[in-house]
Amino acid sequence: MPLHIKTPLLPSSALSRAAGRSIVLKMEALQPSGSFKLRGIGHACETYKARGAQRFIASSGGNAGLAVAYAGRALAVPVTVVVPETTPLRARQLLDLEGAEVIVQGASWQEANERAQSMIGAADAFIHPFDNPLLWEGHASMIDEVAESGARPDAVALSVGGGGLLSGVVEGLQRNGWGGVPVVAVETHGAASLGAAAVAGERVTLDAITTIATSLGAKQICARAFDLLAQHPILPVQVSDAEALEACARFLDDHRVLVEPACGASLALAYGAAEVLAPFSTILMIVCGGSTMSLAQMQEWQQRPS
Repeated sequence: MPLHIKTPLLPSSALSRAAGRSIVLKMEALQPSGSFKLRGIGHACETYKARGAQRFIASSGGNAGLAVAYAGRALAVPVTVVVPETTPLRARQLLDLEGAEVIVQGASWQEANERAQSMIGAADAFIHPFDNPLLWEGHASMIDEVAESGARPDAVALSVGGGGLLSGVVEGLQRNGWGGVPVVAVETHGAASLGAAAVAGERVTLDAITTIATSLGAKQICARAFDLLAQHPILPVQVSDAEALEACARFLDDHRVLVEPACGASLALAYGAAEVLAPFSTILMIVCGGSTMSLAQMQEWQQRPS
């Protein structure tokens, strides 16, 4: 049995009215770990355990780290998660709740990842947050579920960080015979590595991540996601932090579900009736979630000077 659950597919009257077209939500925020990450990471963890892994190591205090911790507890495999000093206390508490060993290292994910890499032993499996074919295969299952419902969208809108969700959704579209369905790939302005790569024609490394949507904070898109720009209709687009945060607040009112700005980025397209959606009548939006988001955090961001 997979570790993830089959999530609801919900038509949204509120987002449909705002966007002026039909918006259908794939509610990945309802996964047990709080985000879509459990699909791919759960699949990877099950695979590595079957291959003999005796410990899982990750380098993320956010959605990926929590998915690894959840999967490890479910599979009775010890988990070590290395997080940077910037990881909120809430995230560390959630990791501890799942029984993971938490190690704090460095001021950035890069430093935490270096520490995690140095710890990998012969019996360990490193679980990358987005760059692993097993993850993409697992994430594709959300499109399998949509196809099983018979609801073929005109386009899919999703948020992009390192490209794991994008890679998985495209894999799902292609394996269900929906290779012509475009993907609207949304980033915030301070983390637009896919958009930069699309313009440059090659993978670009951003100088810095300057967005509150830290889950989108990969300085470089994974190679698979970049290659898909030439293999699938993908429409990169960016929104501001303010638009993403406003979408989170409106979505909480409309659907009683709290998501993080990384998820709000794609929802912002519907709330803002973005021009990129104009050619499509029915749009599937991936509500990717946000494991560590809290009402207090959202209110703090709202109170910051713009």
